[in-house]
Amino acid sequence: MNLLITILKESLNLKFIFLFFNLIAMAQVDKKSELFKTLKSQDSIIFERAFNKCEVEKLELIIAENIEFYHDINGVQNKEEFINAIKNNLCEKPGTFSRKLIESSLEVHQLKSKDKTYGAIQKGSHDFYRNINNIKEKTGSAQFIHLWVLDHNKWKLKRVLSFDHKNATE
Repeated sequence: MNLLITILKESLNLKFIFLFFNLIAMAQVDKKSELFKTLKSQDSIIFERAFNKCEVEKLELIIAENIEFYHDINGVQNKEEFINAIKNNLCEKPGTFSRKLIESSLEVHQLKSKDKTYGAIQKGSHDFYRNINNIKEKTGSAQFIHLWVLDHNKWKLKRVLSFDHKNATE
């Protein structure tokens, strides 16, 4: 009898775990929603404007003062270090490096407290390229998770996880 009760409990636990993960997987906002479109636009400011076109000043408006950027190869950076890394590395030779979002990978998950949105998690994958003599070559790919918070009704990037960096040959 004890064995039967144990099996039933384990079965219920597994059902609960699967239900929980299904709810999480389904929790992303609709890709047509205003929140999704807004954060996708913010993503383009970070990468298309600052990373690809070296308009680094655009970052100042959307990055939280206490941002923490966690990179699986280059370690942890604060706001100053993050901006300087773009200025001094990527923008030394503008147009040499670029990043392209894998559109189908982008997800946004809303964060609420007492039915009021206070933030969102954005995650996705992207590819990196090097352009030499007008020849664009894929150099690698990675995944990212961004924590966005609403600060005085403006979206600010507060935490970044940049991970699973792979060379194009991997």
